Formats: sequence, structure tokens, C-alpha cells
Amino acid sequence: MKLTVAPLLCCLLIPAAYAEDNGGLKKDTAPPAPHALDDGYRGAEDARIMTVEQAKEMHDGATISLRGNLIGGSGGDKFKFRDKTGTIDTIIPQAVFDGRTVQPDNMISINGSLDKKSTPPVVRVDRIQK
Repeated sequence: MKLTVAPLLCCLLIPAAYAEDNGGLKKDTAPPAPHALDDGYRGAEDARIMTVEQAKEMHDGATISLRGNLIGGSGGDKFKFRDKTGTIDTIIPQAVFDGRTVQPDNMISINGSLDKKSTPPVVRVDRIQK
């Protein structure tokens, strides 16, 4: 009985000795002023966000992530998306909107895949983030 209690007691005490307090929110620096924020992200340029110009040069079926504005629709689920480099046609099913309303002046991020078989190329959107 004594032999089973001693190893169990050691197993419970050892992890507490090695635990460090590194995770969570560190409050040692102040956040930037609201006017100094760019799109809500800090640090290096967003590597995952590409431009419309770059997206049009990708291969068929490429995963696309764009940040810009929906500037119009041509009926149904077809919309025009614009960023600082140009416009591209998108196909956004109503289910992707999930009840959210997007105005032309709202900056949004879209994720989807490029369909170059269509002329002109279109992005089939599967996720929108406001």
C-alpha cells in the first residue's frame, strides 16, 4: 500500500514544480491608439491576404483570401468585389451571408477558391468576415 501512494504523490507534485506562467494576455505594454490601427491587425504585412491582381494570376482551384468591398450585385448570388488593385466577380451563396448585411462601404474579408474555367475568372466564396 505504501509503495502505491508514494509514486502517486510524486506524480502530483512534480508537474507543479515545472509549470511556468507564460500564457494568456500580457498587460506590460499599452495598446495602440484607435487611429493608429490598420485594418485591426498589427505586425508584419498580412501574408495570407492577397490582392485581386494577384488572385487573377493564381491557378484554377487556388485558395483565395481577399480584403476589400462588395460594390454591387448582378442578381442572385453574383457580386463584384473590389480592392485597391481592381475588381473581380464573385459567387456568394446566401448561406454564406448567414443573415448578415454587407454594405458597399463595409470592409470585409472573403475566402474561397478561384474558378478560372469561367470567363472572366470568378471567386467561389465560402466564408465572409466583417
